[in-house]
Amino acid sequence: MDSEATEAGTLRGEAVFTGFATYALDSKRRVTIPSGWRDAMGGPKYVFVMADPHEPCLRLLSEARMQAIQAKLRAKRFADPAVAAKLRVIGQNTEQLPLDVQGRIRISDRLLAFAGIKGKIAFVGAVTYGEIWAAEARGAETPVDQAALSEALTALDF
Repeated sequence: MDSEATEAGTLRGEAVFTGFATYALDSKRRVTIPSGWRDAMGGPKYVFVMADPHEPCLRLLSEARMQAIQAKLRAKRFADPAVAAKLRVIGQNTEQLPLDVQGRIRISDRLLAFAGIKGKIAFVGAVTYGEIWAAEARGAETPVDQAALSEALTALDF
């Protein structure tokens, strides 16, 4: 672990991901999930990691978050070929990863390459999920940008 400034909590059984931390891939290309995030997820046996649809990073989802997404998707018509094709794209770009006793996961080379991750990883809290970035792409933890924070809070009716 290089730095750990992440925090997490739980609201109504679902993890809240906050903070910023950098970690390094080990020699077996595993990375430790920040302990605060693991605690907020209730000490999970596994997590879900998916390619982000908008940024060159990965999303880390708790089991509870994935179950909520799955419940929403169950309402879709599986007999519809267009729905099936979209679910296939989501499924093939998402991994269910077990955590070892030290809280490490092994993300596939395919997803690591998508995010440009080669050595160091930046974990960034995004409230309802965690983001996993190549540390070089994300940079160091930055000072608080009050204008950006104000705009984000206003735009999301926070």
